[in-house]
This record gives sequence, C-alpha cells and structure tokens, in this order.
Amino acid sequence: MEGFKEELINNILPYWMDKMQDHENGGFYGRIDGTEVLHAGSNKGSVLNARILWTFSSAYRTLKDEKYLMVARRAYEYIKTYFIDKENGGIYWELDSKGNPVNTKKQTYAQGFALYGFSEFYRATGDKEALELAKEFFYLLEKCYDQQFGGYLEAYTADWKPIDDVRLSDKDANEKKTMNTHLHILEPYTNLCRVWDDDALKIAQERLIRIFTDKILDKGNCHLNLFFDEEWNVKFPAISYGHDIEASWLLFEAAEVLDNKSLLDEIKKISIKIADAAAEGLQPDGSMIYESKGGHLDKECHWWVQAEGVVGYMYAYRNSEDHIYHEKAAKLWNYIQHNLVDTQNGEWIWSRLPDGSINRKDDKAGFWKCPYHNSRMCMEMIEHF
Repeated sequence: MEGFKEELINNILPYWMDKMQDHENGGFYGRIDGTEVLHAGSNKGSVLNARILWTFSSAYRTLKDEKYLMVARRAYEYIKTYFIDKENGGIYWELDSKGNPVNTKKQTYAQGFALYGFSEFYRATGDKEALELAKEFFYLLEKCYDQQFGGYLEAYTADWKPIDDVRLSDKDANEKKTMNTHLHILEPYTNLCRVWDDDALKIAQERLIRIFTDKILDKGNCHLNLFFDEEWNVKFPAISYGHDIEASWLLFEAAEVLDNKSLLDEIKKISIKIADAAAEGLQPDGSMIYESKGGHLDKECHWWVQAEGVVGYMYAYRNSEDHIYHEKAAKLWNYIQHNLVDTQNGEWIWSRLPDGSINRKDDKAGFWKCPYHNSRMCMEMIEHF
C-alpha cells in the first residue's frame, strides 16, 4: 500500500492550514459544512481543537516540517488561553466564535483529548510546560475515577459537581459510563506513558486495560459494549464496528508501552479477536459500515471508521502474520481513495450513504469532523508499516 504520505501532506493537512485558521478571532473556525461553506460564526469545540493540536504536533514530530509546528503552537496557545478553565481546572466543552465559554460542562472525554494533545506537543517540541499540563490533566482525570465500581464517570458541571445530562452528543445514550470515553482516556494515557515514567500512571494504565477486558469486552462475541450504568450493567445493546477496530489496535498499543510481557501477549490475542469481530461490518467493496443496533444495520460508511480500519487491520496483520488482515486493510484504503478523499476541495467527505451517494448534510470540518483519524492513519502507516 502506498500514498499515505502524499495524502497527508498534499490533501489533509493543507485543508486545515488554508481553510480553518481563524485570523480574526484566533485559533480555528468552528465549521465548514458539507457543501464547503465556511460558517465563521460557529461555536468552537474543545474536542476539535485538541485533535488539531494532536494532529499538527504529531505531523511535526513525524515529518519535521516547521509549518506544522506553527499550526500546532497556534492550537496549543489557543487552548491554553481560551479553553482551560482558570478557576476550576479542566477544559470547557464549547466556546463561541470569539472565545467566550458557552457550554462550561466538563466532559471527561474532552479532558482526555486535551491530555492527548498536550502530551503529543511535548513529544514533538520538548516544551516542559506542555508536559506539566499533560500531568495536570492526568491527575484531573484520576479524580473522575469511580472508586466504588471502577471506571471513569462521563461528565460534570463546570466546578466538577454531578450533572444530569452526561451525553457527548444527541446520538448517545445518557449513561454514567461509556466505552467511547474509556477508549479516549486509554489513548492519551498511552501517549503520556511514552514521555513520563510514573508509577501512578502505569497503575492507572493497566487498570484501564483491565476495564476493557473485564467490563467492556463481550467475551461471547468479542465486540465492545457501548453504554453502561455505574455498576457496569450493559444498557442499549449495540455494535459499533468502527470503535471495535479502533479499540483493537489502541488496546495493543496501550499494553505495548507497559513493561509486562504476559499482559502484552494476552492483549495481542484479544486484539486480534476484536479485529475479527469488527470484520462482520466489512462489505464486499472493502468498506466498513457504521453500526448494528437492535438487529438493524446502519450501512453508512463514515470517514473515521474506514481510517481506523486500515490501522486496525495492519496491526492485526503484524501481530498474526496472517495476510488476510493485510488484504482487509488494502481494500479499505482502496475504498477510501475512491469514495472518501475529496481531490477537488481537499480533506475527506464525512461519509457515503447506504445508496452510495455523498453525505452533504454532515460537516466537512467541525465539532466532530476533525483531522485526527485520517491523519493518524497516514502517520501510523508512515511510521510503523
């Protein structure tokens, strides 16, 4: 498979550098819609900004091009200045276009992405302030840990009190614990382990891996359950094929940074089983559909699912030496190139609908449409495969 570096430097990253930098109010615009119209007055989301920070930090670390460092530093300074709650700690969920907080709740998921961005900025630059911020967010996340039943609670008020609506988005169930949030705490903890040798972090990392193997993973079918109450009872059974394949490689990566061979050997086997379960979502054209809920298949092909599929199956290939996984990854990459990459405007479209038509309703760049899944796919392929 070829073309990942070219896709990254010629199509994905330039889109964000050329079209999304807000030169009037600072930072980055909140939205370009699915028809390429810029909405300069849209609100700015913490997750998008943290993902931009991670993406351009990682691009600079990987490719050593100063123009990526400039964008990473822009994201870093904007998050520090506007998103961090100076009084209560953590980052706000949402700002208006001028940088004023409009949704001050503390979503655990967002704190995880801030940690991910800060730790990668430190990896890229050696900036000690960024490492201190990453440590600060680690301690903050550990305060979200449920000492009674284990795992991390979803959300809080601005001053870290319990909150009724803990959902990430309208599509999510309003439950105390989710697979998605745990996955995106695992991911930054892995990155922090690379740059900070700390016993408390290692303990938290191994404990989090065990939450996946003992609470989140369905041992019967090797899919990941999505929503739970406080005591880890499964709520609203569904299968997310994209999260399955993403978790398959992030779990392996999480074990890899710990000096524990028996754990790594165990997780390697589990990782391949999860990748096999996710393959139920693969279609004859190589694409991976979105989810199965209540026996109904949602056959929309989202950009991020395909990107995570390429990485997940390449890890499965490396860990098993079975060429079938390489074939799956290659077919996904072929599907991406012919169906999702926007060669005219740059970046990727959000998705293809079940009838094969382009989804124009969802954003090209926005609150949830970010450069991190597809950029990370490219950088994983450049660095490791």
